[in-house]
Amino acid sequence: MFRDKAGNVAVGKIIAIVAVLVLVLIVLGGSIVVVEAGRTGVVLTFGRVSPVVMQEGIHLKVPFAQNVITINNRIVKIEVTTEAFSKDLQTISSVIAVNYHINKTASAEVYKQVGLGYEDVLVMPAINEVLKAVTANYTAQQLVSQRNDVSILLDESLNAKLNEYGIVIDDLNIINWDFSEEYISAIEAKQVAEQNLIKTRTEQEQALVIANTEAQKQVIAAQAEADKIKLLADATASSNQTIALSLSDILIRYELLQKWDGQLPKVTGGASTFTDISGLLQ
Repeated sequence: MFRDKAGNVAVGKIIAIVAVLVLVLIVLGGSIVVVEAGRTGVVLTFGRVSPVVMQEGIHLKVPFAQNVITINNRIVKIEVTTEAFSKDLQTISSVIAVNYHINKTASAEVYKQVGLGYEDVLVMPAINEVLKAVTANYTAQQLVSQRNDVSILLDESLNAKLNEYGIVIDDLNIINWDFSEEYISAIEAKQVAEQNLIKTRTEQEQALVIANTEAQKQVIAAQAEADKIKLLADATASSNQTIALSLSDILIRYELLQKWDGQLPKVTGGASTFTDISGLLQ
């Protein structure tokens, strides 16, 4: 009987020791907090948010009184698909990729004001609102041709809206703009018309070049013919002038004597005829 009592006492002590150890482990486990890299710990003391957050590493907290909620401060990527209207009232289906993160110093305030659903409560609505506001300032054609400028404006507008909550937009990319079928058909028709106009102008310019070339050829040929005629005329005139200058009285008389057959003309006219012929011989 004494042995049973002693055995029961020993068992009771063992159970008590084990219970104490378990309690100590529970207390110690509830007192140690490990904050992973890229995160911060928001401390809640009986539900009240502390403005001081825990950084990466091991920390102690008051068990049962304090609770730690970790906030992800790494860069997060989300894609948003939404519709908006351009300045010329074209329907634009947009796919936007946004990289953002929560400032570590703002983790407590973000949790206090919004909780862990900050992406659905703040980020997504802000992206939709800013996208619709920005696209309304551009025509559909400008959204395509000035895509980089639109992207920069979206980034700046989002940061201006979300920075006050401690949310920072790191990067924003417009993955795709999709337009209505009617607008795409109109653009294609316009492009075809412009290509046809360019083709027509090119053909007209080529025809004009050919016409000008033929005209220039005719002008050159006409000029050459005129120059030829002028040269012949100048040569003929010069020859005639040379001949005219060379026709002296002596040369004329000589030519007449060369052609005279020695017979006097059979014309009765008295002494005058003989006198004329004699004059030629002198």
